[in-house]
Order: sequence, then C-alpha cells, then structure tokens
Amino acid sequence: MSDVQINQVLAQMRALAQSAGLENAAPTEAGRPDFANLLKQSLDQVNATQQASRSLATAFETGDPDVSLVEVMVASQKASVSFEAVNQVRNRLLSAYQEIMSMSV
Repeated sequence: MSDVQINQVLAQMRALAQSAGLENAAPTEAGRPDFANLLKQSLDQVNATQQASRSLATAFETGDPDVSLVEVMVASQKASVSFEAVNQVRNRLLSAYQEIMSMSV
C-alpha cells in the first residue's frame, strides 16, 4: 500500500468518524481521539442499529399496529449498510496489518 493509498484510507476513516458524530469522542491525553475507543463506539452503534432493526421486525411480525413495513425495511437496510461499512473497515485494517507484517526490517 503506498503513502497515497494510506492517506486515502485515513481520510475515509476520518470522514466516516465525522459523519457518525465520533470526531472528538474519547480524546486521549494528547488531545487525539483514541482509536480503540472510536472503534468500540462504532461497533456499539452498529450493534444498536441491528438490535433496533430486529426489534422492529419482531414488532411487525407480532402485528403491532404502530410499526409499518416501510419502517422495518428502512431499519433493516440501515443495519445492513452499517454492518457492511464495519466489515469494509475491518478488511482494510487487516490488509494494512498484513502488509506491515510482510515488510522487511
């Protein structure tokens, strides 16, 4: 991975963090966000989205009149997209890790 590609990945991660409202979450003593905390918050947010989707689907299946099929489908798609984004971040991190480990010292 070249420096340009690494900078592009970092820019994409920063944009995702900013759009998710995690830009200045959990600052460390140096004033920088802690990557582990940001990642945990992102995973927690994806988990919450999936649980909300699941509960809406269950409510619709049991015949709750306050839940429409449109709400269920939108929540399902949000959960799917958020999971796919986390999966892509994981794949990029794994790829970067593998490339770093294959570098000669």
